[in-house]
Amino acid sequence: MNVLLTGGAGYIGSHTAIALLESGHDIVIADNFCQSSKEVISRLEEISGHSIRHYEIDVADRSPLKEICMDEKIDAVMHFAGLKSVTKSLDEPLLYYEVNLSSILSLCDIMVELDIRNLVFSSSATVYGEPERIPLDEHCRTSKATNPYGSTKLFIEQILKDLQNAQPLMNIALLRYFNPAGAHGSARIGEDPEGVPNNLVPFVTQVAIGNLEELVVHGDDYDTADGTCVRDFIHVCDLAEGHVAALSKLTSAPGLVVYNLGTGRGQSVKEVIEAFEDISGIALNKRIGPRRPGDVPITFCDPSLAEQELGWRAKRTIVDICRDAWRWQQKNPKGYKSTA
Repeated sequence: MNVLLTGGAGYIGSHTAIALLESGHDIVIADNFCQSSKEVISRLEEISGHSIRHYEIDVADRSPLKEICMDEKIDAVMHFAGLKSVTKSLDEPLLYYEVNLSSILSLCDIMVELDIRNLVFSSSATVYGEPERIPLDEHCRTSKATNPYGSTKLFIEQILKDLQNAQPLMNIALLRYFNPAGAHGSARIGEDPEGVPNNLVPFVTQVAIGNLEELVVHGDDYDTADGTCVRDFIHVCDLAEGHVAALSKLTSAPGLVVYNLGTGRGQSVKEVIEAFEDISGIALNKRIGPRRPGDVPITFCDPSLAEQELGWRAKRTIVDICRDAWRWQQKNPKGYKSTA
């Protein structure tokens, strides 16, 4: 299939681009590079041995997006574009609603007009808000997101459900990610956040490489085994492979589907730090800070539905995540700004 990746130069989009190419699909990337680097494109070409067709556009800008879909004869879309920081969404909620909702409305309008029927949406476990039970399954309540970022994901899911109800020939997969981390085994693409990372693993690697002075653990007084938050950390390459499996599902069994993509296992913040210190041999400079607004104590999923219906499951461990993330950081100490 000829697959359009909106936001395809970003962290998850770039790894999914490789997985799609390895599975025999053709890809086109549309990205405004506001949260990513143009360097990603050349590195994707280096890893894959393919020339990557790409366009620098804002997905909310309908005219150029429509032109790309027509010219490239797009068969399916994977929608990664959007703002993604939980913390920043608390500070700038209106910006998050404007950017994330306008982009999906633009995209869906064009897909309906051009009869492009297959869409895989990059959703999030944040749609579950305060978990009603652990592990989380796809039938858990999704009505109380704890931050504006999660709310935009929840609103978009509802938009897509309403669209598929009105347009039954649309095939839509809603993929609820848990905590993506790690990097491609080549160490040529990986997570490259701007400023101080919001996510644990890049925070850890940047402290280890010397870009940041200390690691701040956001609270150690939660009702968990060691007092720190527990999360379901999934290797980004496993996550990418889940997207390819979801696309295959849409073509073999059309309709609307929802899947959790995670490992089904929870690791605490302290456990991840200890795993990284073991892998790297580095004792991190760290301290306990206050709780972070919007964080829930424990989140991990039941991924059995994805295994049953997609034939997919996460294969890589937290050790693999720490090893690959550290290798990426060592070879790219300043991310994509590095000369390595």
